[in-house]
Amino acid sequence: MKKSILYVSILVSLTLGLLSCETDFDNPNAATEDQVFSSREGIFAAAVGLQQLYSTTGIRWIVETPAITTREGGITTTFQNMIELEDGGTTLPNFNSNVQGLWSTMLRVIKLAEDIESNAANIELEAGTQSGLIAHAKLFKALAIGSLAQNYEQVIVETSNNNDATFVTRIQGFQTAITLLSEAATQLSGTAASMEFIDGVILGNIDLENTIAAYTARYNLFAGNYEAAISAANAVDLTSTSIFAYDTQNQNPIWARIIQNDAPNFKPRDNFGLPPSFVFDPADGRLAFYLVPLDETNQNGLPIEDVTGFFNEITEPIPVYLPDEMNLIIAEANLRLGSPNLAAATTALNEVLTDTDDPFDVNANVAAYSGDNTVDALLNEVYRNRRAELLFTGMSLEDSRRFGRPEPSGAAMNFAEERNRNFYPYPDLERNSNPNTPDDPSI
Repeated sequence: MKKSILYVSILVSLTLGLLSCETDFDNPNAATEDQVFSSREGIFAAAVGLQQLYSTTGIRWIVETPAITTREGGITTTFQNMIELEDGGTTLPNFNSNVQGLWSTMLRVIKLAEDIESNAANIELEAGTQSGLIAHAKLFKALAIGSLAQNYEQVIVETSNNNDATFVTRIQGFQTAITLLSEAATQLSGTAASMEFIDGVILGNIDLENTIAAYTARYNLFAGNYEAAISAANAVDLTSTSIFAYDTQNQNPIWARIIQNDAPNFKPRDNFGLPPSFVFDPADGRLAFYLVPLDETNQNGLPIEDVTGFFNEITEPIPVYLPDEMNLIIAEANLRLGSPNLAAATTALNEVLTDTDDPFDVNANVAAYSGDNTVDALLNEVYRNRRAELLFTGMSLEDSRRFGRPEPSGAAMNFAEERNRNFYPYPDLERNSNPNTPDDPSI
């Protein structure tokens, strides 16, 4: 991508992105919306900026925030926002910068995606370029809504500049994301993305069709649509890969928080943040893939490790999704059906446990499941493997609730609890501008 285009993309993500969906600030030096969205170059820059905003700033908040809440990570800093997150409880403030950053960045992604989709049809473009831009915008809008729904009780699915954005339940949020993904898939099936779009926006790094199917599977699982989740997961080509690529200017955001300047803000917990009752075979390849033993504790006495895997280099790519997530979705969804299919669940689970040829080298390579053949025992095993396989993918809070892990007491600084919140409070910046903001969750 030309440097000029990349610069414009950064400008777009910073100037058109809203601090909240209701707050807009004028920048006399910024390109106007009409200028940005009236040309091929402008809308390409906006699309690159959309992906960049999500994959850098967005992923920082998506991963870091629930990681601390669920003990997936332990803080290694005295910054107040991180202290507040690890303390948790009912005293977590609405102005916490992680709580605000996750919310506002996802709304910026939603707004930019909406602008791209609404303007793509107004520019003279090759049909496959237009199709690719629209599908790409729908995909990232879905990812942003899904990320909000994993962390907040109610979410915004359409932005507003009139201080009146409405909230819907998190389940409705997942359903909206599913609809967007379906629309994106239909867009591409009607007109395949052009090489102009592939080379100019996604740079060959993202397999749109498989990514759309993977997230369709994920959000159907979270919404309780188990048959649909199984169907979508089975549609994903597990040999295909999609990545967010980084360079020295657009750095791997988790590396920047754990390793940069040897001044980490947090580090992964030992045992993937799980209590000792969850036992891992020392030969499990995911231990060595993700964790470097330290034999240290953080300031709150929580055992921490160093990180490797996708997060130990400034330019290390991060997968958009991990292939074996699909097997874990198939396993869990089969167990949650009205008539559970234990055989299908065990088969899918064993694909994860015995994996030796994962395209990202996330290979457990251990023996097949030999525990009790019951729904509860198998669900417990699925949860254990989700924490190991999907470390720092931003799903630990959603998973902890969905698998019925122990409820937080609401007390701050109870570091023995598996998670210290169920959902995050709504940021002050939203509440102060939008009268539709709901009451905060109790915990």
